[in-house]
Amino acid sequence: MSLDKEKIKHVAKLARISVNEAKVDSLTKDLNSIFKFIEQLNELDTSNVEPLTSILNESLRTRKDLINDGKIRDKILQNSPKKNDEFFVVPKVVE
Repeated sequence: MSLDKEKIKHVAKLARISVNEAKVDSLTKDLNSIFKFIEQLNELDTSNVEPLTSILNESLRTRKDLINDGKIRDKILQNSPKKNDEFFVVPKVVE
């Protein structure tokens, strides 16, 4: 897959990214080299390679899912301009 200047500009427009006209040539060259490398990787035979999730040969440790309020509710409520006991008071949004 090769990209030309027009495709770069089109993708930049779709992504709503401003691309400097002077940088389009450099960007085109860089992206084409990246895609060329990806095509080389796609040619490799990886059928006998097991998926790797970690470089360590250990399973992930699990922990209990405990509910914890952090014991800082009062500190958090100090940030509220308006509060009602234990809750933030916000303006009504849905009628």
